[in-house]
Amino acid sequence: MAFAERISRLGTETAFAVSLAAAAWGAQGHRIYPFHLGDIDLATPATIREAMDRAVAEGKTGYCPGPGILPLREAIAEDVGMRRGLTYGPDNVTVHPGGKPVITKFTQALIEFGDEVLYPNPGYPIYESQIEFIGARPMPYRYVPTETGFRIDLDQVRSLITPKTKAIIYNDLQNPISAESTQAEKEAIAQIAIEHDLWVLSDEAYFEMRYSGTSSSIASIPGMQERTVILYTFSKKFAMTGWRLGAAIAPAELSAVFGKLNTNNESCTTHFVQWAGVEAIRGDQSGAIAIREALRGRRDAAYEMLSAMPGVTLSKPNATFYLFPDVTDAMAAKGIATLPEFAERALKETGVSFCTRLHFGRPQPGEDRMYARFAYSGLPEADIREGLGILAQWIEA
Repeated sequence: MAFAERISRLGTETAFAVSLAAAAWGAQGHRIYPFHLGDIDLATPATIREAMDRAVAEGKTGYCPGPGILPLREAIAEDVGMRRGLTYGPDNVTVHPGGKPVITKFTQALIEFGDEVLYPNPGYPIYESQIEFIGARPMPYRYVPTETGFRIDLDQVRSLITPKTKAIIYNDLQNPISAESTQAEKEAIAQIAIEHDLWVLSDEAYFEMRYSGTSSSIASIPGMQERTVILYTFSKKFAMTGWRLGAAIAPAELSAVFGKLNTNNESCTTHFVQWAGVEAIRGDQSGAIAIREALRGRRDAAYEMLSAMPGVTLSKPNATFYLFPDVTDAMAAKGIATLPEFAERALKETGVSFCTRLHFGRPQPGEDRMYARFAYSGLPEADIREGLGILAQWIEA
């Protein structure tokens, strides 16, 4: 069977493969501690669920405008603008079935075959996949570890710029490494974008999933709003991963293109789900606060357990729901040479399932440390302590 050539360039989110392996092992009767997938096992707040039920009862089950219903676009524009010190209107907002389609439509609307796009590596794997799928050249930029977390290698970013560079994907509060830019780092990326006239996709999925400090957007830096697309999602703050609801906030002319792509790709985002989104933003926020506080407790537990393990080092992030420890010395103590072997043995000998650095982009030249990613959003604090306690005993054995 012959497929279009471009399919060979399409990657995937390999964390789901880890999930399948864990499920298969669990189906054999083994206890699994699922740290592999960034899903949330906490319930979507009742007020949001009830708003969806009302919308269904009111007959909001048909087609709606491709760019999204006006009340939701107005709510997103007001909320996103207020939190970033910017002014947006509904013409700047398009609604999508999740945050992920924003990546696809950004590349579809702006990137030509042969263009070069800078993106973080390690980073969310769909960046690399969509750049290659559109026929552009992916240009990964790296992070360097510091005592307080990871920092973008700005010298490398500057060295990657060529006349073919069209855009940079920037993910502050980053998946998988939970890196948070300093203001100076953010301003340096902005200056590069302005100097070289680049589009910026600012993935802000975790903008409000933080436990201390205050988030800011690269779009708020002078000269950046007109060249930045903000990726917004309901999945994290409101525990709505399976609802598939997100948005792009962009210059109005580009938003019109996104709306046209919506009409071609999916007609519209599910009508009654959008009304639930209005309630999420406009309604009672106590449910969202409770979600964040539960995740804070999980972060603290996971960090406490991992940082106490011999041969494991990590920093404590202020945001996201991921920890990205260096496990090089722990692997060496176990006589394990590769990350796939480390993850497989951990699963089968402890039940603890996690992703590794290899699930987040091709390793770059010169990488000599080994990292694993632990997502703590999908299991309660007691299970976090129990599972990581077993993992610690295994590492120490």
